[in-house]
Amino acid sequence: MHPVSTPIAAERPFWPAVRRGWRKRCPNCGEGRILRSYLKLHATCPHCGEDISHARVDDGPAYVAILVTGHVMLAAMLHVYIAYRPGPWVMVTVFSLGSVLLALYMLPRLKGAFVGVQWAKRMHGF
Repeated sequence: MHPVSTPIAAERPFWPAVRRGWRKRCPNCGEGRILRSYLKLHATCPHCGEDISHARVDDGPAYVAILVTGHVMLAAMLHVYIAYRPGPWVMVTVFSLGSVLLALYMLPRLKGAFVGVQWAKRMHGF
């Protein structure tokens, strides 16, 4: 009986792919934009043609965005309250707006980073 050998795919660079994804660029070439709107992925990279239609980044970026936003805002709220003692309406207004803006800023970038992770690790057909 002969052992079955499968071709081993070349290793893809992990951190460059994640950084490219964070910048909302193709994890392969770093040039093409992977998002065609705020959160919709292109099927392929417009620059190099890399197929990214297999990426499944459903709820992961949203969970991470909420987790990071909550931790950052909690630390900021505690610091501001101890240092300046603003009124309750100032705290509610500033930190509600800050939370929404931070989460909206991070969401497409985290989606790109998740695509970069999946591409680098050859997950879901890459």
